[in-house]
Amino acid sequence: MKVCIAEKPSVAREIASVLGATTRHDGYYEGNGYAVTYTFGHLCTLYEPADYKPYWKSWDLNNLPMLPEKFQVKVSNNDGIKKQFKIVKGLFDKAEVVINCGDAGQEGELIQRWVINEANYKGKVQRLWISSLTTEAIKEGFNNLKSSEDYDNLYYAGFSRSIGDWLLGINATRLYTVKHGGYKQVLSVGRVQTPTLAMLVNRFKEIENFKPQPYWELQTLYRDTLFSYEEGRFLKMEDGEILANKVKEHEFEIVSITKKKGTEYAPKLFDLTGLQVYCNTKFGFSADETLKIAQKLYEKKAVTYPRVDTTFLPNDVYPKVKGILSKLIDYKILTSPLLDKKIKKSTRVFNDKKVTDHHAIIPTGMQTHLQYNEQQVYDIIVKRFIAVFYEDCKVSNTTVLGKAADVKFKTTGKEILSKGWRVVFETEKSNKKQESLIPTFKKGEKGPHEPSFLEKQTKPPNQFTEASLLRAMETAGKQVDNDELRDLMKENGIGRPSTRANIIETLFRRKYVKRNKKQLIPTITGVQLIDTIQNELLKSAELTGSWEKQLKDIEKGKISANAFIKGMKRMVEALVYEVRSEKVQTRISAVNNKPNKVLKSKSKIKTQKLVGSSCPKCKTGELLKGKSAYGCNLYGKSCDFTLPFSFGNKKISDNQFMRLLSKGSTVNLKSFKVDGNSIEGLLRFDNNFKLKLEPKQTTLKAIKADDVCPKCKNGKVLKGKAAFGCSNYKLGCDFRVNF
Repeated sequence: MKVCIAEKPSVAREIASVLGATTRHDGYYEGNGYAVTYTFGHLCTLYEPADYKPYWKSWDLNNLPMLPEKFQVKVSNNDGIKKQFKIVKGLFDKAEVVINCGDAGQEGELIQRWVINEANYKGKVQRLWISSLTTEAIKEGFNNLKSSEDYDNLYYAGFSRSIGDWLLGINATRLYTVKHGGYKQVLSVGRVQTPTLAMLVNRFKEIENFKPQPYWELQTLYRDTLFSYEEGRFLKMEDGEILANKVKEHEFEIVSITKKKGTEYAPKLFDLTGLQVYCNTKFGFSADETLKIAQKLYEKKAVTYPRVDTTFLPNDVYPKVKGILSKLIDYKILTSPLLDKKIKKSTRVFNDKKVTDHHAIIPTGMQTHLQYNEQQVYDIIVKRFIAVFYEDCKVSNTTVLGKAADVKFKTTGKEILSKGWRVVFETEKSNKKQESLIPTFKKGEKGPHEPSFLEKQTKPPNQFTEASLLRAMETAGKQVDNDELRDLMKENGIGRPSTRANIIETLFRRKYVKRNKKQLIPTITGVQLIDTIQNELLKSAELTGSWEKQLKDIEKGKISANAFIKGMKRMVEALVYEVRSEKVQTRISAVNNKPNKVLKSKSKIKTQKLVGSSCPKCKTGELLKGKSAYGCNLYGKSCDFTLPFSFGNKKISDNQFMRLLSKGSTVNLKSFKVDGNSIEGLLRFDNNFKLKLEPKQTTLKAIKADDVCPKCKNGKVLKGKAAFGCSNYKLGCDFRVNF
């Protein structure tokens, strides 16, 4: 009998149906010469300290460092897990061959190998390695089973990672808790979580200690086009004032017009981090939520394996592209232009050297019913896939240089010549937007202009969001915006794509970090912990990144697992002796985990600064404060935007105006007077950027599935997992009501 062992019951069920193992038993499926069983994630785990030496159970500095000579594995102490392990072992005892069907990655390999080893199975082991759970992929995988030995290095890397986390996590957590922890306060320290927390704390302090510096900008308006001083900002007001006074007395002259054609490439396919970043930015999903949705889409056969760190496809996927596109019936309008001709093949998409275990996340072509949030994630994965096979977007970049009294100014503009892949991402709203083109200028033309000399202030960096933190983890704390350079940095990133979401969630569970809307703010305990840790190695993102590279090298067979573990033991030993000799200044206690009040007051001051904000209508001017309204500094010239202090006999606070500018609306406010009635509602801009009142909706509470959509009036209300939505969401209706 051939025994297949999958990582989850749902995956085992899919494999069993393909193999014809249709008879269901307790803990496995059987039929056609196969038994298909499963684990529930980690059936086995590393020994606890007390399993090695009973006295290691005590949290005592004298017991540190705890460095087992040989690391051992045991079945987890859970009745359900023990029962399933017994079933698995019974099947292994009767097996002629075991087929490891675990998730095709480092953790999946480790989970199944531990089970196989603990069951003391000594027979032949084969490996199923697939990137999707479609019937076609499973059949192809079983026709090309690999030898288990081919993945030994992957297992060694996974085992080394677990040992490294055990060594540093358990020793450092006990060390800092006993040495610096207050009453009942455990100070959790980890190989990946501590450098991640350090990045958050460092950014927090950078903002807290930031002192704005004034600078000045010289600009001039000529033919409704804003030109800026070519050499940039002034750090001294006097230097700029001299030139500002000089240019007032002279006409503006166009010196040169340069047009350069350029190419904009389609966004890359998604790896897991890229998908998490996009979904956090666009939909507000946490990294963990996105990972869970992507995993569900994989198990529903809608997309390929999600826990990947590449944005490329191997060349052997190219022949399958047309078939996948033709199955995407719901996207027929977008796929039809591609299916009528030869599919484009680009090295920006297909590159065998950039693909290791798995390729980028792409749709499988399988159509299935999805919940609202699953559909959102699926939609962008599909559109990215379709877009890379469209033609490149062609643009014309125009640079215009001008002068007034030998003071040089510059402006730039962009014109889209051929949309190419951009049509895939167009919506009804974006279709209505006109390209803002600069006027046609002629070299040597002259005319009157309106110079302005503005004082501005430098701004602190932004607090981390989950999106920006994931990118920082990917590049070991280095700010990298270029896609190509980011790919090179990935081997030195902090953590793996599949574990980064869990690391962030761990920081929340430990109460080291709190959310402030999308921002991630360290708590007082989190800040105190990083301040207490004097050892820079523990806080170093780059060092943790180099550990990740060593684990990758173990996977590639370049270094031995033994060498990595010995290095970790030496580091832990040195850390224990260093911290034991430290003087205890204060003990950390979780008395108050609210964000620091100093930052709160600073952020409040910052939000109240409407003056100097970018004009929401023309995007080029800045807001000024008048007697009864805020207005654009280009008012009467090229912009007519105003923002009255009051609306409907109600004074609107600066905080609400800041929210209107940043979020598109105020919160619901009471006591607006309309036709003698008092109304509650929120303020938005209409199409002409005039304030409009949107009364509070009171009928939404009674909404139920199959009602007519109250927004588009055509679709029907669908009930999802967390919200009601509209059946016409694919046609552009964005109606959504959270439960």
